[in-house]
Amino acid sequence: MMTKKEQRLRRSRQTRARIAIQRVARLTVFRSNLHIYAQVVSEDGGQVLAAASTAEKSVREQLNGDGKGGNVAAATLVGKLIAEKAKAAGVEKVAFDRSGFAYHGRVKALAEAAREAGLQF
Repeated sequence: MMTKKEQRLRRSRQTRARIAIQRVARLTVFRSNLHIYAQVVSEDGGQVLAAASTAEKSVREQLNGDGKGGNVAAATLVGKLIAEKAKAAGVEKVAFDRSGFAYHGRVKALAEAAREAGLQF
C-alpha cells in the first residue's frame, strides 16, 4: 500500500508527462500546511521564470503578518502575484500543474486568481 505522499507524487508524475508533450511553460503549485508556493517553469523544464509564495516577506506583510499562509485568502494573493510576475517575465500561456493535489480549496483559489490576473491556462 502506498502512503498519501507516494500517491500524490504518482499523480503528479502523470501530469508532468502530459504537460511535457504540450511544450508550454508550467505553473506548478506546492502546498504545505503552513504555506502555498507557486512557480512558473520554462517549457524545457530548466528555468524557474517566476516564483511566489506565502513565505515571502511582502506577501506576509499583506496578510498582516499573522503567518496565515495556509488559507484561501493567502492562496488568492499568491495566485495574483504569480500571474503578475509571469507576465513581467513574458509568459502569457501556462499549463497548470497541481502536483497531484486535489483541485479544491487553496489550489483552486490560486488557479482562479491567476486566471483573473490574466494568465491563460
